[in-house]
Amino acid sequence: MSYAEHLEADARLVILRELARQTGGSLNENIIVKVLDAFGYHRSREWVRTQLRKLDDVSAVRLTEQGTVMIASITRAGLDHVERRSVLEGVARPSPEA
Repeated sequence: MSYAEHLEADARLVILRELARQTGGSLNENIIVKVLDAFGYHRSREWVRTQLRKLDDVSAVRLTEQGTVMIASITRAGLDHVERRSVLEGVARPSPEA
């Protein structure tokens, strides 16, 4: 796995973890950009959209659009990955809870 692929897989895990923390399981892309910034991923909105589409491709999230804003909602598959019940390709594995 290249360094860029490792960063993308880790960013996708950050996204899923944050979605799992939300009461409704959803966030818009603007908030996700800010969450990733807090974790040191200073990337463009288009880069974040690419990561969201990849998560959608593996059924980890469901994407909808409201005007020009993309909204991601975690799915059962995404939650299972965060909770270490299954593994999603292209998403870093969460470390075991201590």
